[in-house]
Amino acid sequence: MKARCALIVVSFFTVAPAFADSGRQVDIDWLQTIAFATHRTDYSGTFVYQHNGNMETARITHISDQNGEHEKLESLEGPRREFIRNNKEILWYLGDHKTVQVERQYSGKSFPALLPEQLSALNENYLIHTAEQARIAGFDTQAIVFQPKDTLRYAHKMWAHKDSGLLLKAVVLDERRQMVEQYTFIQLKIGGDIERMQEITGQPTTTLQQQSHFTTPSETITQTATNDWKIVAIPSGFKKIMEVRRPLPGKKTDAIHFVFSDGLAGISVFIETLGNHFNRKLGLSNRGAIHVYSREKGDYLVTVVGEVPPRTVMQVADSVRYRGQ
Repeated sequence: MKARCALIVVSFFTVAPAFADSGRQVDIDWLQTIAFATHRTDYSGTFVYQHNGNMETARITHISDQNGEHEKLESLEGPRREFIRNNKEILWYLGDHKTVQVERQYSGKSFPALLPEQLSALNENYLIHTAEQARIAGFDTQAIVFQPKDTLRYAHKMWAHKDSGLLLKAVVLDERRQMVEQYTFIQLKIGGDIERMQEITGQPTTTLQQQSHFTTPSETITQTATNDWKIVAIPSGFKKIMEVRRPLPGKKTDAIHFVFSDGLAGISVFIETLGNHFNRKLGLSNRGAIHVYSREKGDYLVTVVGEVPPRTVMQVADSVRYRGQ
């Protein structure tokens, strides 16, 4: 009898659901469902972010209503950090003194909003197939693997809620299949009566806006012809989606900013005069899957930021050329 009970207990913790469809190609309609789920689903929960041997915990609440999207993200450790978004307007609360920054341009590239609404480029650059099914935070999910077709970008594995399509877990893997970073919901409520906090659904007050000294991108970023500069070694599949001249807070001159995307990962290239940086930090640094590489190019500082392996940002930075070079 004791042996039988022990077997039942062991089985309870080890039996995984069957997944006859594991390894099949993912339908584009299902990816579209996942991409839109983050924006159209009401949810509230706590997730853990793991990177570089560190672990951070955050709480997120997201509401979609007739007025659009409203979201609040707050860190649960260390100094107070909050992110509040009403559609494309975002507020940052940093520290205990309510330092507020106002922006009016939001890319939407953060967990669980990891997939773009435009998915046409994904199949060009990744082999996409299903993996195992799993229970995460009490919900049934289907895992999907995005395997890159070269070694200049990371592999991604994501677990989507089988009913709503909301992403509940996401892992970035290097070429040795080692984890680079991971997001996982540990507690989650989907749909139903999600608390509509005033800080999310209410409009920012005049007082908060007056506290901000942040210049909004939509007011200052202008499209510009930057044909004086070119990047000659962008990895295959990365397409230029933006080329602007933008002011940088606290800097004397503008920076030229290129943005490239392969449909899942992004690479930004900043080119600015060395006069902007008296104590410039050169070389490579990272936080999770984000790598930053800076180097001098004549009288300019070139900085590349990307959700790609370190050698990719270095390759891109080393390939920046001025006209005639």
